[in-house]
Amino acid sequence: MELHAVTDLPEIRPGDDIADLVADRAALEPGDVLTVASTIVSKAEGRTADLEEYPVSGRAKELAERIGAVAGEQKDPRFAQAVLEESTELLIECPFMLTETRFGHICVNAGIDRSNVPDHDLLLLPRKPTESAERIRAGLAERGHEDVAVVVTDTCGRPFRHGQRGVALGWAGMSASRDWRGEPDRDGRELGVTVQSVVDELASAANLVTGEGADGTPAVVVRDWAFGDLEGSDELFRDVEDDLVRQALREWEFEQ
Repeated sequence: MELHAVTDLPEIRPGDDIADLVADRAALEPGDVLTVASTIVSKAEGRTADLEEYPVSGRAKELAERIGAVAGEQKDPRFAQAVLEESTELLIECPFMLTETRFGHICVNAGIDRSNVPDHDLLLLPRKPTESAERIRAGLAERGHEDVAVVVTDTCGRPFRHGQRGVALGWAGMSASRDWRGEPDRDGRELGVTVQSVVDELASAANLVTGEGADGTPAVVVRDWAFGDLEGSDELFRDVEDDLVRQALREWEFEQ
């Protein structure tokens, strides 16, 4: 497998055509997977905001005061309001806000970014990242690159481990996971639970190339990788009924 950063992309502005920008800078081939950081997808879709756009509710003020007391510094309740408006559920309230976004992703602060946002305070995640991936893929197809899959990525922390890694938020042109259940292991035993999240693994591999901060390159072409003959699935986010960790978090309360 090879990974190639798409270089010389300009600062993305609302209305920019990511497919066009990438096609002009990358020699795409059939079977490639294009990973695109959610930051530039959000910028192209105009998902920037300013704190003054969020009138503060009593709930947001309470959250900001509580988190600020634990952190030992003042927290802006307008930011807490933005997080609430981008979320469907608040799983942890303190010492940080762990949320479910409106498209099902679990992350801190609804994935709202405050870095690399020229002229604005906040960068929100794409509203529907899979639809974003489908639009980029369709744009590439219009430019003669019909057999290229697209994965919209972000970086995300993990329970029980330090550091962040790349994850998939949306995808098009491929399945999210491949199902090894029913396949034999090397000793002939049948696998019973293994479902491999390939879009997350490709996002994580691409993040090694994209980098972070000011040195980041937001698009990567993955080449010579094959899904194989296994069954595919588009189930990436666990259903609430099957998510034991989420159920436990609903019963958990932070004690200061």
